[in-house]
Amino acid sequence: MTESALTVPRRYVLASIATLVLTVVATLVGLFVPDFYRDAQVLLPQVYGQDLLTLVVAVPALAVSLYFAVRGSLRGYIVWLGVIGYLLYTYASYAFMTAFNELYLVYTTLLWLTLFTFVGGMARLDAAALKRSLEGASVRPYVVFHLLLSLLITVLWLSEILPATISGTTPSSIADAGLPTSVIYSLDLGIVVPAFLLTAYWLWTDQPWGYAFTAVLLVKIATLGGAVLAMAAYMIRAGLGVPIPQIVIFGALTLVSVLLMIRFLFSIRV
Repeated sequence: MTESALTVPRRYVLASIATLVLTVVATLVGLFVPDFYRDAQVLLPQVYGQDLLTLVVAVPALAVSLYFAVRGSLRGYIVWLGVIGYLLYTYASYAFMTAFNELYLVYTTLLWLTLFTFVGGMARLDAAALKRSLEGASVRPYVVFHLLLSLLITVLWLSEILPATISGTTPSSIADAGLPTSVIYSLDLGIVVPAFLLTAYWLWTDQPWGYAFTAVLLVKIATLGGAVLAMAAYMIRAGLGVPIPQIVIFGALTLVSVLLMIRFLFSIRV
């Protein structure tokens, strides 16, 4: 991949800097302003856990990866896109799910900033060159991981959705939070799972975009998995019940995604 192909245009650099600033503001206010969130008590540990992981992991990762991406690093570019993808998912959920508060316009601004940056950054990624830089690396572990993750997420959410659908009731996770529906169900089943399945197919059939989306999704799921574990820690601290199987599953997925992400990044010959 040539140096010019890796150049991050000024508009995406500025959008990323704005994202960094607004994310720091949003997480600091959420974590340290007393009683800022107006959501149901069952949701509060989740937003606190998300804010904590975003502040201590995603913000530094975005700053460092942006620095290296601007300097022409392919690894930096991939991590930058992956963290932007994580923030896109995060602030989509905040914009559509959290109770209205004084940061609503910050959430919606972060939503369009991250969407703009992610789409533009992916469009500029030279997938064919990335594939060539990974020549000889086995794709089987990544294909298996994509399929396994898709299956686990689908089974986890359908185990809540189908019984409620059959009985004509509302899943407890929605009813307890006082929400009309679950944005997380919609994002995961409508976007995340199809993205992993399509990426697994592309990768197995040796198509360049399979490599590109594998790189970005591994970074995203590593940060998102860490956020889920942080949420679980806050829920335990608040005395709320957290299913042990879910902690074990998400803990294992996070660890595997981090290991695969490291393997992928270091397989790139730059």
